[in-house]
Amino acid sequence: MKIFLITLSIVILFASCKHKTVDEIHSNFLTIDTHIDIPIKLTRDSTYSLEVDNSLIGSKSKTDFPRMNKGGLDAAFFIVWTAQGKRDSVGNKNANEKANKILETIKSRINSFPSIAELAFSSNDILRIYNSNRHPILIGMENGYPIGKDISQIKHFYKLGIRYLTLCHTKDNDICDSSSDESEDNGLTDFGIEVIKELNRLGIIIDVSHISDSSFYQVIKYSKTPVIATHSNVRSLCKHPRNMTDDMIKLLAKNGGIIDINFVDEYLKTPEPNAERDSVVAIIKNKYIDPNVSEKEKEELAKEWDDIHTKFPSKHATLSDVIDHIDYVVKLVGIDHVGIGSDFDGGGQVNGVKDVSEMGNITTELLKRGYSENEIAKIWGGNFIRVFKEVEKAAKNNLY
Repeated sequence: MKIFLITLSIVILFASCKHKTVDEIHSNFLTIDTHIDIPIKLTRDSTYSLEVDNSLIGSKSKTDFPRMNKGGLDAAFFIVWTAQGKRDSVGNKNANEKANKILETIKSRINSFPSIAELAFSSNDILRIYNSNRHPILIGMENGYPIGKDISQIKHFYKLGIRYLTLCHTKDNDICDSSSDESEDNGLTDFGIEVIKELNRLGIIIDVSHISDSSFYQVIKYSKTPVIATHSNVRSLCKHPRNMTDDMIKLLAKNGGIIDINFVDEYLKTPEPNAERDSVVAIIKNKYIDPNVSEKEKEELAKEWDDIHTKFPSKHATLSDVIDHIDYVVKLVGIDHVGIGSDFDGGGQVNGVKDVSEMGNITTELLKRGYSENEIAKIWGGNFIRVFKEVEKAAKNNLY
């Protein structure tokens, strides 16, 4: 009887959509992915083209415009990522130069295809570009390392297009403690508090992904605008320090923010233990985030990563796991506080959504689970647009 009722509800749901296909329903949404790491590939490989479907030529990348079109993904944040290195003048300078180089690469690539995409710097830009049937591409910075201890660099990067800042990455920095490092400051540093205020002042969204629990609670204390977790998941479903506890998600919602669900296996479901595989994976990860490792060495490490997962195949997380995390957040704090942040080209992929070409499958699964079109529209982009507008309004009116 239970199976019959579920099947009947799906039939009724699709009938209520006035015989529209899932593709037609999906095409009506403004779809936004808040975290895609394709700039890593763009900066390493000058021949990589966003204008062609790279999966057809054997690339293991996840993102390009033909595949975005196929999957119905409209907008995305392309990420300026820097691995955490030494926190001294030389390290800060190198990180700053690298961040500026990545920014130049993103701008150059996007500006090369004005009929396909355009850089967006505001919520209104997103809507304008979307309504012109082109892809709005935004820029986020993952890790505040390039700022060093120079607060003026935040305004510098804002002028270059950065619209959210992930405060740290996998190591502590001069802003705050990381969720995957030993605690140094038990949260935000004094400089970090000033960073929060400056981000609020300028209208840059604060991203709480990667930061420690203590750092998160202090961000909530000091930020006067909604914050987001651009690529994080639910710790109650997958016990990992990168994920958020129920209490954190509740505070995020009270703050007006959103958690955008990540597609990385180990953040969606606890992997089956394998001592040999896990030790090799740990070595590869530590080498990869070492800022002294060359781009050529990183390419070799990426191949090792693929080889080790071929040698020791594990049960990949699935699209169903992604929707489970969305369901959990919705039941905990409501439909207004969840979105999508795949982490494609930075480790994200699941069975059922292997790259951006399969993003429409998310809409299919959400419909099957009983979500209305209005609810799905919020998950895909509506919630993010709301937060972005609130952050912009606060900066414009100095509401802090």
